[in-house]
Amino acid sequence: MVLADIGSGDLFWSILEFFFLFILIMILFQVIGDLFRDHSMSGGAKAAWIVFLIVLPPLAILVYLIARGPGMQQRALDQAQAMQAQFNQSVQAATADPAAQIANAKALLDAGTISAEEFEQLKQKALS
Repeated sequence: MVLADIGSGDLFWSILEFFFLFILIMILFQVIGDLFRDHSMSGGAKAAWIVFLIVLPPLAILVYLIARGPGMQQRALDQAQAMQAQFNQSVQAATADPAAQIANAKALLDAGTISAEEFEQLKQKALS
């Protein structure tokens, strides 16, 4: 039987190898994502980093983290702040106009989706 040839030590090492391969791939995706997020770097430099990452992934990741690591955090923070600002703007745009909210509620009332009592509740909520 094939499973009889696999010892617990072999299984442990296989799991450990898979774990480190998974970590390597995750870090590789982070580095590639940071490369494309960086607008200050030229396309040629990005291409050179990608080639270096494909040819020698562990060494390239280590060099990238040493050379450009502090900037990675700032770029990720800037992207998160931009996404939060965009989300806040869309929420404010959706909830800022009471007339639009009342018109939407009226359309729901006319369609029979909500009752007159629910329409009045939505109307009061929009006006407050």
